[in-house]
Amino acid sequence: MTYFNTHARPLRMALLSVSMLAVTACTTVGPDYGGAPEMAPVSVERGTFLRAPDEASRQAPASDWWTQFDDPVLTQLVEDALSNAPSIDAAFARVTQARAGLQTARTAALPSVGSSVSTPYINVPADLVDSDSNRDRYSAESLSVGFDASWELDLFGGNRRRLEAGAARLGASEASLADAQVSLSAEVARIYIGLRARQEMASVLQQQLGMDRQLLVLARQRHEQGTATLHPVEQYRSAEAQTLADIARNEVEIAVAMDQLAVLSGFEPGALNDRLADQGAAPLPPAEIAIGSPADLLRKRPDIRQAERNLAAANADIGVNVADRFPKVSFLGLLGLGGGSIGEALDPANLIGLALPRISWSVFDGGRTEARIEASRGAFAEAEANYRGTVLAALGDAENALTRFGGARVALARTLDTRESAQRVATLDTMRAQAGTIAHSQAIASDREVAGTELASITAKAELAEAYIAVNKAMGFGWSYIE
Repeated sequence: MTYFNTHARPLRMALLSVSMLAVTACTTVGPDYGGAPEMAPVSVERGTFLRAPDEASRQAPASDWWTQFDDPVLTQLVEDALSNAPSIDAAFARVTQARAGLQTARTAALPSVGSSVSTPYINVPADLVDSDSNRDRYSAESLSVGFDASWELDLFGGNRRRLEAGAARLGASEASLADAQVSLSAEVARIYIGLRARQEMASVLQQQLGMDRQLLVLARQRHEQGTATLHPVEQYRSAEAQTLADIARNEVEIAVAMDQLAVLSGFEPGALNDRLADQGAAPLPPAEIAIGSPADLLRKRPDIRQAERNLAAANADIGVNVADRFPKVSFLGLLGLGGGSIGEALDPANLIGLALPRISWSVFDGGRTEARIEASRGAFAEAEANYRGTVLAALGDAENALTRFGGARVALARTLDTRESAQRVATLDTMRAQAGTIAHSQAIASDREVAGTELASITAKAELAEAYIAVNKAMGFGWSYIE
């Protein structure tokens, strides 16, 4: 409340009017337009995924699915990334902003109370105060203290719609954080699997290079002795050059993967080289996986939750804009003391009190209100379409990931069969070479074929692990919201 007292009644009333206009604030209210449901309806009739493995459990795995690789280094990398990555910090910051916005919406329905102390000095032409005055100027000085309060009634539910929209946007920001966690954990695991596969391939490539050089030496000897043409020499020289190129590319990919893992974990490039230097084999996923049902996917995948909360916020925004069609009702209260001196300002006889209800209604605004309502309805239609698109894309991602996972398992089995056959052939050729029935170079060539199948099996194992990671990402696993 704002309070004052002056010597001239006309001036006092003028200041009172100005004060009332300054402190009266009407918050637009709107009808109870209703909010979107907790989860917008999307029809998913089947209870299981079409391409789920036969042994897949309907029970969803834990959020920390990466621990099922049983690799402590991978587990630590993911935990570091979820704790230190700038993308996660940014998502947390967005949640903080959304919480502040929700708190602002909550306070809009509460009365506002303020206090003031003022010592105005007025010097105006005397004609403005008293037309019969013989003075050229009129001056007055006063002191006032007091309180003021204002409150807007939420008769039509506009403030509730604002609160609803703020809560929905907070939910959307939390879902965005969860989605960032899902993407980050999957990306860290994918790059780590690739790194371990490249490191495992490095030793095989060195073995292959040694065999290429042995074959090249033997071919040169036969050519120099006149027992063979130059063609095998050039063939093995080309194979050696190709292996050297493969080694160079593999070393580059290893270095890049180490730097990527460091950056994703919130460290500078190269900071994790010692931790990642151990050239262990790429870990394999568990023999059985748990994927749940399509309904579980709709409830748990963060991007679906985010799209649904955006839909709820857009729906609430319609009610906020519809509020402008209705009257605004507010109350203003004033209570204070005032006078020309400190003594008068503290005299209870100079108490001023005022209660002022106010109704305002914009009867004509040139169509601005209807335009805003129409725009908000368009935003709702867009959010609804985005939600349906997100659900369909999520179901498609899940089916595609399961398809690739099933294909990767079959491919790995066939690759392992090929490797075993090549090993048996190499063993037989070694025995024949020792018996002198075939050339030693033929036995080495068989060993080289084994190295090629070993590289293929390493690649197939990595692809299976990456397919398992993709399944968990498609299901929306890998997040846990932390206050």
